[in-house]
Amino acid sequence: MIFDSVIQLQSMTSGGEAAQGVLLVQVAQKLQRTTKNGKPYLEVQLADVGGSFSLKIWDNMPWYPDFSALEVNAGVAVSALWRSSEYGMEASDVALRPLSPEEEEQMLSGGRELRERQQHDWADICRLVRTVRDPRLAALCRELTVRLEGRFRRAAAARGFHHARRGGLVEHTAGVMRTADALCSAYPQLNRDLLLAGALFHDCGKMWENGYPEHGLTMPYSEPGELLGHIPLGIEVINKLWSTVCTEERRRAWEPLSPPSEQVRLHLLHLVAAHHGSLEFGSPVVPKTPEAYALNHADDLDAKMEMFRGAYATSPALAARIHQRKAPLPGNVVDPLPVVELPEGVLEAREDEPEAAYEAAGAPPEPEFAPLLACAAELPEELLIPAEPEDGEQGEVCDCAAGEVPEPPLPLMAELLMQEELALLSEAPGQEAPRG
Repeated sequence: MIFDSVIQLQSMTSGGEAAQGVLLVQVAQKLQRTTKNGKPYLEVQLADVGGSFSLKIWDNMPWYPDFSALEVNAGVAVSALWRSSEYGMEASDVALRPLSPEEEEQMLSGGRELRERQQHDWADICRLVRTVRDPRLAALCRELTVRLEGRFRRAAAARGFHHARRGGLVEHTAGVMRTADALCSAYPQLNRDLLLAGALFHDCGKMWENGYPEHGLTMPYSEPGELLGHIPLGIEVINKLWSTVCTEERRRAWEPLSPPSEQVRLHLLHLVAAHHGSLEFGSPVVPKTPEAYALNHADDLDAKMEMFRGAYATSPALAARIHQRKAPLPGNVVDPLPVVELPEGVLEAREDEPEAAYEAAGAPPEPEFAPLLACAAELPEELLIPAEPEDGEQGEVCDCAAGEVPEPPLPLMAELLMQEELALLSEAPGQEAPRG
């Protein structure tokens, strides 16, 4: 068989089982090392879009010369009997051959599930961009998706923790835009056009900080990414694209619009600058508008959901439904509660007959509660008679006919509870009731 991805291979061998098949990968790294006894061996990192692992190739293995001849970034089909152990991935009966052009394209676009997900996410980004009504923000967003599509779709959203893979920026941006769109439904006071544009541009600087070459799976480092970081780079992208879309003709057409164009640009820049939420997390300014605050939380939420997905897929099981902690999540992760599976026919129940749907699900209907009528004889005397009234005043009387029971004064209730607690302590063997 041909494995769909590195993740599929890791999943099939995670329990110690062996799996025979061909893996389409790229040589991400090759290091020549020596053992304590001075014998040479290779440590080769093999990668595809979704994941990577290292193989140790000892000099007495028949396939050692074949791996020695491989160049870094070479595409290769590795046929082997694969096993996963405490030392990592292991391979036996290995055979290598170069990738065909079709196989290389398949390898660079990811496994079927990842490829389909990223295609769907890019379509979602373009769909949401088309719903932006402000003509200035709409033109700016379209300019990004058209002019920088290739670079955007190759970039990762991070070097670790979440969406740290080729195409990860598309996945993350789509998730943040969908979350932003949902937030606008919950909070109509938010400026939807501005928030969607901020979601699209918030990590666009990662096209240079976390970019991939056109035919590579190794994320290089760049001077702009190291010296500036993705937030200043994103601000630069907005300013350059803004100057491109603001032609003289458009400038005259947009002049009557309110708010003015420069104020729109300034607010968009603030969203990008503030999306990390605090100075300690790398933002040069804290969120100072509702849209900036919403973007910060939409960004963080999508990243956390991806961290959970990664933990469920790769973290070792500690017990039933419990997986080992995966940084930077704060603790071990527990499987989520599955969605209820309703009996057939429940979902088709009419909306105006909720009781029918409730009964069809196998639960009894909600009981009807009659008004609670309390009688003074049924309650402890202490709860009906407040503390001694002052001279000339009358105590409260229970109006049982009206069905009302007076709430006992708080000091009296506290006194009763204290008395009960002291009584319990005095009955406990070997314990003395507290004094004073």
